[in-house]
Amino acid sequence: MSADQMSIGEMLAATVPMARTLKLEFLETTADRAVVSLPDQDAYHNHVGGPHAGAMFTLGESASGAIVLAAFGDQLSRAVPLAVRAEIAYKKLAMGTVTATATLGRPAAEVVAELDAGQRPEFPVSVEIRRADGAVTGEMSVLWTLRPADGAK
Repeated sequence: MSADQMSIGEMLAATVPMARTLKLEFLETTADRAVVSLPDQDAYHNHVGGPHAGAMFTLGESASGAIVLAAFGDQLSRAVPLAVRAEIAYKKLAMGTVTATATLGRPAAEVVAELDAGQRPEFPVSVEIRRADGAVTGEMSVLWTLRPADGAK
């Protein structure tokens, strides 16, 4: 299967070993939102039997990466998406399968316009992590940039 035929989830699983290791499930990946699930796995539990904080961080960061690829995949020939920084807040005890939903914090067209103007745009992605009963167990913000492929700026 070529990269053009792969879904974003398949591409991330193929190129990001941690996504494969955690067996992340890419449920929805569009330019408007990405939804990624972390199955309940004993190997990645913490001391209270829920998903480890590091696994939840990886889940959220992976969801943010999925929406970035969906929104800016057509820019990959001229820009490299890179996470600049991330922050996570653990709100409630997470147990069982948890799901992260990522949304862009700025319109994609605005980000591309900055890239067109020769800038290195930055944009936030917000992520909510929920357990099966709908309770928000974590909130994450990831700041991304599109670095021009020629290495400028």
